[in-house]
Amino acid sequence: MISLKKISRIIFFLSFGVFLGCSSGLPISTGAKYPIEVLYDNQPLERPYSEIGMVEISNEDTLSAKQTQNKRMMFRGNDASTKELLTARLVLKAQKIGADAIIHVKYQYYASVKSEGYMLSGLAVRYRGE
Repeated sequence: MISLKKISRIIFFLSFGVFLGCSSGLPISTGAKYPIEVLYDNQPLERPYSEIGMVEISNEDTLSAKQTQNKRMMFRGNDASTKELLTARLVLKAQKIGADAIIHVKYQYYASVKSEGYMLSGLAVRYRGE
C-alpha cells in the first residue's frame, strides 16, 4: 500500500514536471533598452540590412559549493538580470565592429558535474540606406 507521504511526493513531482513543461525557463531579457537593437531568435528584423558577422561571448566556471550542497545541484543557470549584463557585453562587442543591431540572438547554458557555462551569440548587422 502506498503511503500518503509517497502520494504527496508523486503529486508534487508530477505538478513540477507539468510546470516545467509549460515554461520556457528564464527569459533572455526583461525588456532592457540597449544602444543598438537586439532581436532574439524568433524576432524578425523588418529593415534592410547587411551582415557584418557573428558576435559571441562565453564563459565556463567551476560550480560553487553553494550550488552543489549534499552532492546535488541546488541551482543552475543565470538569472534574468545576469542575462541582461551578458547581453550588454554582447552589444558592446557588436558596436565595436560597427553594428546597428544584433539579430538571431541565442542564449545557451550548459552544466557538467564540476562546471557550468554559457554562450550568448548573434549576428551583427548594419542597416542599409542610413
